[in-house]
Amino acid sequence: MKKEKSIELLNKAVAGELASVHQYMYFHFHCDDQGYDLLANLFKRTAIDEMMHIEQLSERILFLKGDVEMVASGSVKKVHEVKDMLEVAAKMESTTVGEYNRWANECSQNEDAVSKKLFEGLVAEEEAHFDRYDMEMDNLNKFGNNYLALQSIERSKSTYAGSGGGTPAAS
Repeated sequence: MKKEKSIELLNKAVAGELASVHQYMYFHFHCDDQGYDLLANLFKRTAIDEMMHIEQLSERILFLKGDVEMVASGSVKKVHEVKDMLEVAAKMESTTVGEYNRWANECSQNEDAVSKKLFEGLVAEEEAHFDRYDMEMDNLNKFGNNYLALQSIERSKSTYAGSGGGTPAAS
């Protein structure tokens, strides 16, 4: 096994996953601020999934006697429109799927079946993330801003329900 190449690829993956965590949490904060709870939670859940990927990748790097490089690749894109957020997220996931497929093959060529299998497993998870963002883009295209308004209304309903409902009583 040529573990140096695997360690390099695994660290590239860690850098990309760290960047994804930062980007998705940025989107989460902005969706949450705008009252879009469903989308805010989607971005937050995806960020948590990406953190789990970092842990898996890091464990493999350490097993190979490498050092985990905890440096994110790239900076956070300052995107505030939901449609643009979903497009950025879908593109990130699509790009990652392509990279992980290539890297799985490189690990195989370097006689590292375990890292290959790890990348292949991550491909399936990243494809699931892509599918969620693609579905949300479809919803937004079908229903337009009404889709976002419904999410905001749901937050208002749950907020008022939790506080006894309605407007404050007149004194």
